[in-house]
Amino acid sequence: MSQIYLGIIGGGQLGSMLSAAAKKINIKTIVYCDDINAPAQNFCDEFIFGKYDDKKKILEFANKVNLITYEFENIPYETLNEINKEKPVLPKPSINKLIQHRLSEKDFINKLNIRTTKYSSVKKKSELESLVDFIPGILKTTTLGYDGKGQYPIKRIEDIQSLKIDFSKEYILEKLVKLKKEISVIVTRFGSNNYVVYEPIENVHEDQILKYSKIPAEISKDIFNQSKDWAINISEELKYIGTLCVEFFIDRNENLYVNEIAPRVHNSGHLTINAYNISQFENHIRAVCSLEKIPLKKLSNAKMINLIGDQIEPYRKKIKFNDNEFFFDYLKKEVKNKRKMGHITTLYK
Repeated sequence: MSQIYLGIIGGGQLGSMLSAAAKKINIKTIVYCDDINAPAQNFCDEFIFGKYDDKKKILEFANKVNLITYEFENIPYETLNEINKEKPVLPKPSINKLIQHRLSEKDFINKLNIRTTKYSSVKKKSELESLVDFIPGILKTTTLGYDGKGQYPIKRIEDIQSLKIDFSKEYILEKLVKLKKEISVIVTRFGSNNYVVYEPIENVHEDQILKYSKIPAEISKDIFNQSKDWAINISEELKYIGTLCVEFFIDRNENLYVNEIAPRVHNSGHLTINAYNISQFENHIRAVCSLEKIPLKKLSNAKMINLIGDQIEPYRKKIKFNDNEFFFDYLKKEVKNKRKMGHITTLYK
């Protein structure tokens, strides 16, 4: 087989881990990113710095690779669509366009008879004030925003007056559920009814940023099966190729809700690097590059802790780790508050 060159758009920690996984199976990676200090340049074979709307540079990048994938969903649809005319982009740009818009994403999920939280479109303040039945809720921009950005919790109707909201943007108001637990399910789809699915992962967020993940999740057998079935149904309906993550809420009455879909590898799946024979990253590479699907085998239970901001410092100074501990430094040059700097995975029986 001739050498495959995979283009990756985005150079953060997910791009780094995709590049590392590709190297393991002899796939060359070229990363394109608008951050000159992107950490993925420490892991890929070639790095190109450029803006996502720089058509000339994007075309040069596309001409160097066989196919292209991406590490985050907030890349302009127009950019991905233009590249797709030159080289295959996987997952398909149309999937990214759907999932970039929270309202269209929720509508898509509901059409599959899959439960989401109650939601409503909001275009002006008077609409927001009339949605009494959706409060307590969380107001989110319909596009962009992650790790809590572009999100406004509303506990009482009176809170609306104090919110500084730019109504030139479109919003979605989601009713809060009485949350018991958050889980995620990661699926890699290779083709029609051809996929591997990882067991549900239990997640804990702090300040709307993922802090802890673990397997096995402490959930009922019904939730275990339903969450996997829904994630598979979503990937099939999208005709998805690659790894995707579906995030779920479980309420106090043991009802399951889809929170959102991430059309990419996912932070909660970092523990798959050590807990499975094939990680979510390697499976993504295998799927988009049309390589062999290897049967998935869980090797160990695991827990993962995200190291945010200066929490990375003691780990960088630590000389020795236990045999069941795996420390990952994303090699980001600048330590910032609320920025994911690394993670540590611990395996256990």
